Amino acid sequence: MPENVFIAINDEALYAKSKVYIGRALSRKGDGDLDEYQLWASLALELLGKAALAREHPSLVVDPTHWQSIFVAAGIKITTDVKTIAAKTLFQRLVHLVPRFDTKIQDFCGEIAERRNTELHSADLPFKTMRLEAWESRYWHACDTILNHMESSLEQWLGAADAQAPRQVLDEAGMALEAAVELRVEAAKERFEGLKKSERDRLAAEAKLRVPEQQSGLFKGSYDEIWIDVCPACNCRAFMTGEQTGEDISEEHDEHAMWEIVDREFIGEEFRCPTCDLTLIGNDEIDAAGLNYIYEDQQDREMDFEPDYGND
Repeated sequence: MPENVFIAINDEALYAKSKVYIGRALSRKGDGDLDEYQLWASLALELLGKAALAREHPSLVVDPTHWQSIFVAAGIKITTDVKTIAAKTLFQRLVHLVPRFDTKIQDFCGEIAERRNTELHSADLPFKTMRLEAWESRYWHACDTILNHMESSLEQWLGAADAQAPRQVLDEAGMALEAAVELRVEAAKERFEGLKKSERDRLAAEAKLRVPEQQSGLFKGSYDEIWIDVCPACNCRAFMTGEQTGEDISEEHDEHAMWEIVDREFIGEEFRCPTCDLTLIGNDEIDAAGLNYIYEDQQDREMDFEPDYGND
């Protein structure tokens, strides 16, 4: 990665600018101006996509026909007039970079970019005729897909992770997350159901043989427990993991026994389905997918006995 890359194609600068633009978009939505909401949102999406490409290498976002820009991407600043790729090329490249950025998402991103260009460069009013419910949830799904690849999230991008975030941003982040997760589950379901029945049956049979003790490699983090769940996309055996939040000695305990029964409680932090590759990070995403992120079980544990003193 070249050092001191010009700010026009710096991944952090592109990401920061996309955050500014999505903030403007939500502000316009709050004012009831849905045309400008879609305009600023489309600009934020393009900047976010370029940030993802530039994060891999800045040469991925410069115009390959403009040799001066290629020099800048290599870390040689010979011009301030950097030319970047068109939106169509951007979304084509994201298909090859971001695993879940499929052609369905690409087509949607291309459509919103075309509407933006028509809005800016003609007398037509394409945003005026576009109903909010026709594009907003797919927009959040596209952004969510890119952000997950960048190891970020909608909450971080929208600023909802900030304790001082205004109520509107928190509400929008919550709705955006629900919409994105719903479409993420639908996409995983479509991929699974697109397989031949014999292949689906084989995968489902293999899933039944998986046990929690052998699934630690599925998860990025290290947690206290892994437990079985059912995937909301493919209905196969999946797994969730999380931290223990409490435990109590069960009332079933026999005071003369050498073992005690412990009631344990865990909060789910990651969900993974090895069959359809559905991934949910954080209990907000898990909850949005309709799964219960609170898990309880019982464990037999050998009792600790205090030594007797003064009886010698």
